[in-house]
Amino acid sequence: MKKPILILLIFIVLSSCSTKQEPQHGANALIPEPKAFQLLGHKKHKLREVETDTKTVFTNPDEYQLIVKKGRAMISGNEAWAQSTLDQLVDENGKIADCEVHDWAAYPFRGFMHDTGRNFQPISILKETIDLMSFYKLNYFHWHLTDYPAWRIECKVYPQLNDPQYHRKGRDVGKFYTYDEIREVIAYAKARGITVVPEIDMPGHSTYFKNTFGFTMDSEDGKKVLEKCLDEFFAEIPKSDCPYFHVGSDEVWIEDPQGFMQWIEALMVKYDRQPIAWDPGLPASDKVIRQIWNEAAGSNAAASEKSGKYLDSFVGYLNYYDPMLFTSRLFLHTAAAQAEPDTTKALGGILCLWNDVRVDKKENIALHNGMINGMMAFAERFWNGGNAGKVENETLPTGPLTEAGARLAHFEEKMSLHRDRFHKNTMRWVANSQIEWQVKIDENEAFTAFGGAVDLDAFCQAHQINLGDTALAVAQTVITAERDMDIEAWMGFCTPARSNRNGYGIGQQGQWEGGCQCFVNGKEIQPPKPWEEPGKYDYRFNTWSKPEEEEPFTDEQLYWMRQPAKIHLNKGENRVEIKTPKTYKGLRWSFAFIPVKTQADGMVTEADGLLYRPL
Repeated sequence: MKKPILILLIFIVLSSCSTKQEPQHGANALIPEPKAFQLLGHKKHKLREVETDTKTVFTNPDEYQLIVKKGRAMISGNEAWAQSTLDQLVDENGKIADCEVHDWAAYPFRGFMHDTGRNFQPISILKETIDLMSFYKLNYFHWHLTDYPAWRIECKVYPQLNDPQYHRKGRDVGKFYTYDEIREVIAYAKARGITVVPEIDMPGHSTYFKNTFGFTMDSEDGKKVLEKCLDEFFAEIPKSDCPYFHVGSDEVWIEDPQGFMQWIEALMVKYDRQPIAWDPGLPASDKVIRQIWNEAAGSNAAASEKSGKYLDSFVGYLNYYDPMLFTSRLFLHTAAAQAEPDTTKALGGILCLWNDVRVDKKENIALHNGMINGMMAFAERFWNGGNAGKVENETLPTGPLTEAGARLAHFEEKMSLHRDRFHKNTMRWVANSQIEWQVKIDENEAFTAFGGAVDLDAFCQAHQINLGDTALAVAQTVITAERDMDIEAWMGFCTPARSNRNGYGIGQQGQWEGGCQCFVNGKEIQPPKPWEEPGKYDYRFNTWSKPEEEEPFTDEQLYWMRQPAKIHLNKGENRVEIKTPKTYKGLRWSFAFIPVKTQADGMVTEADGLLYRPL
């Protein structure tokens, strides 16, 4: 009996991983997925009325119930999250089927952090981000307001902190948020179910401070200045608007770390605010919520075993990874290092977006870092907790015959539905986790890898392949086409982090970056058009605090922003071979080959009618 059961399981899994699905507006289209959903009928009615039930009270502040009958919706519990679910369920014609939804969050803290200290963002973009957060039920906006280049908060007691002459040149000098603007953002977020968590990073990430005063934050003079600044801030922003406050404390060496943290914690007691601090960071007491950010192997689980409450940011940063890789990584991540949610110490997590490199077009920050698709996967994971199934390495998707692989494929279908309906031309992502490769590193044994983008460093780690400073990866797959056709494909190699820029930069004219190559049926595929900046941005080092950090990323440097390559496929099987050399220590080694389809309006979607198998 075991063999027929196995065949049935394989059939079910493969069915769930189909590459094309008709749009749906039910539980299958909701992100994050609700705990309980019941469709009461397939007939749809125009949504006419939304009422609130004030009698039903839930103990979980994120819990809600939504009942829809004949175009009338009744909301109980958390109105913001019920409204987000309702917005996702209503179709393009304003109609909705009768249904019942009962849902709640696994973790009380589901945050998103944006760094406006390095690159100032206008209020209009911050509001767009807050709208997106609310749509996916994230409830804390971690607002990183200060960093090396500037103090972005109006300062009445020390107006020189806002003086352009003390800010890093080229980094939005003189730009800051007035207290009225800060209150405006807080009120806007609160109306959408979101609490703002301001951060003043102390005593590190504060070059502007020393430029302004001539002494550091941790000095006695520095602490006097900080205390007056904080007195002003908390007088302007009451606890009702700002119960949490992030004190930073990371990436800095000072003579008396213990003393400084005791001082800042005493101030938080004085102001009656709950402090949050980075971990690793200066030593904090258990009264401080630790935001764990170290990605080193095993460090996350070890840090979560410490006493005191914590937040998970060890899943990684949006700006650090290839967005195709990172979206899968977020979905495959085990939230807060817990197979089952336990909020005794684990409060949830914060998804972070840092822009170390100067940004000239602020509207590109979301696109260049895959913010929308990353937020979808983060919301799913931290609303429901746990993981998608057993995975050995979160950065490497597994195939459709595994629990995690099947769930990832199903979630990608949801993401495609959301992209096409809610995020037209603002989301550069396509489903890609089920593309299967055979990858061989030098003379080592070949192993299977999945995904349109493959992290070769993680691949070698998973298969215990020891590398020197140089190596060659050869990846092969077979694409089966239903007819002779011309397709498009996003192609890129060794994607640099939008933080340290370490990478090959743009290829020489007529070549891909780093001399990487792609062959389809033996024919070499070249870039689709001449490079505008051939050979530029080849920085084989980390660019933090170097002149190269001031050169903004352009669309040409990021494969998901570029024009796809044109490729001819024959009817039947077509062999694809990728060659990706590693030529120096520290290279972010990866490749991407993702068939796509460009729509008439410029939106990019999945390519049709293709099947993949390893060579």
